[in-house]
Amino acid sequence: MKIVRSRYLPPLRRHVAINLFGVFFVHPNVHVNERLINHERIHTAQMRELGYLPFYLIYLIEWFIRLVMKGNAYLSISFEREAYRHENDFDYLSRRKHYAWVKYLKKKNKKKRERHKKSKNNNG
Repeated sequence: MKIVRSRYLPPLRRHVAINLFGVFFVHPNVHVNERLINHERIHTAQMRELGYLPFYLIYLIEWFIRLVMKGNAYLSISFEREAYRHENDFDYLSRRKHYAWVKYLKKKNKKKRERHKKSKNNNG
């Protein structure tokens, strides 16, 4: 993965990095570590399996849908959920199944719903 230091990308200062078509742009003062690189490599794998333009189209559509839902729209995007979930697993890409991001389309996973349901039942 090519890493490019840029004062202009990503355009919003609250984001430290952006992956555009497999090129990783990062602000000059950001420390690039293995976790961040792995996160962006997961995005590159997602882009390659879908095709770059379909990836960005789905990403934007899902982000707009998530804006009207409860919670952080960016963190709720399925592509981001997969990347954040596995960014510390440096062997993940070697065993990742194609379209693994699809299972993150649902707002909450089944285990979280079951824990929430049990907690609710035990409290009253």
